[in-house]
Amino acid sequence: MAAIIQGIGAATALTSANSLNTKKSLFANSRRSLSERKGRLFVVRSDGRLSCGLNGRGGRAEQLITNAVAAKEDAAAASTSSKPGHELLLFEALREGLEEEMDRDPTVCVMGEDVGHYGGSYKVTKGLAPKYGDLRVLDTPIAENSFTGMGIGAAMTGLRPVIEGMNMGFLLLAFNQISNNCGMLHYTSGGQFKIPVVIRGPGGVGRQLGAEHSQRLESYFQSIPGIQMVACSTPYNAKGLMKAAIRSDNPVILFEHVLLYNLKERIPDKEYVLNLEESEMVRPGEHVTILTYSRMRYHVMQAAKTLVNKGYDPEVIDIRSLKPFDLYTIGKSVKKTHRVLIVEECMRTGGIGASLTAAITENFHDYLDAPIVCLSSQDVPTPYAGTLENWTVVQPPQIVTAVEQLCQ
Repeated sequence: MAAIIQGIGAATALTSANSLNTKKSLFANSRRSLSERKGRLFVVRSDGRLSCGLNGRGGRAEQLITNAVAAKEDAAAASTSSKPGHELLLFEALREGLEEEMDRDPTVCVMGEDVGHYGGSYKVTKGLAPKYGDLRVLDTPIAENSFTGMGIGAAMTGLRPVIEGMNMGFLLLAFNQISNNCGMLHYTSGGQFKIPVVIRGPGGVGRQLGAEHSQRLESYFQSIPGIQMVACSTPYNAKGLMKAAIRSDNPVILFEHVLLYNLKERIPDKEYVLNLEESEMVRPGEHVTILTYSRMRYHVMQAAKTLVNKGYDPEVIDIRSLKPFDLYTIGKSVKKTHRVLIVEECMRTGGIGASLTAAITENFHDYLDAPIVCLSSQDVPTPYAGTLENWTVVQPPQIVTAVEQLCQ
């Protein structure tokens, strides 16, 4: 089935940067310009530190140099090891959040391919089947449309199912259930039924997984009424979003990136639950607002180091909530910086970036001093060849170039 990714890679791309010269005439009041390689398996900490790690089978691994972060983050990163709490990899944080909710609420159950005694293709559900039994951790046949529909039906009866797609691309086989039933039944039943279901699984461009296993389904699901979408990017928010999604009475799709599962972070011992509709301020700044999510958060933070050295002060926001957008936080930033760069791994046509651009333009157009720039993956199937795959996804140098053009 799906290959187990053992390392974190920093896929690169060379999508041509948007030219701003022909567009800036639309903003008459614009302000003046502002004065990969093979190796061992690495565990990348979300505070930027890199360490060797082991996670089962060996395989190719690549370094994601996330310690290239802006200066304002350095002090916090240095003190991370002294903070209270415990360290977890991202997939372990997802499991801890799920396990806590299963302990708290007996109606929470898990279903999907190999989620039981095998522990899930990425080991998110490892150890849950022996603890909770086969009825609450249910191995299903390879039939996404069937077990997704079964989970939706279970939610209608009062259970809170967590449905795992072995790969998010496989959930296209369940699109009818997700669209016509999961998203709409609360409305079409006149409010008689709630659908408290969580649909989660790995997605994004991995490391030579081929076009079918490198899907980014955010753009597919964003138009379905009644569904919330969130994307985790750190162990801390992975656990908090998992718990919040399970407790929500709305259907929630939780997007996890295959190359972030080995990200390590210290998280609190005390229970916490995040808001499904709030973004995260990753780095405060003054010159430009950079909106991103999931894996691209780390590409942006790599670029931020270079930008700071060049005299720019970018504000980085992990939007986390892909539907609905946190326009309050985004709006405050836009009113401060007056420039917006969106960085996503989603496809350019009809992606999250396109929807976010429309929302900002509709709500905050008068505060913009330059056109919104959106850096996205190219509109092509993801190649299997590694050298070609790298050219389809946004890379840090492209982000640096875009900010420089945006701030001219």
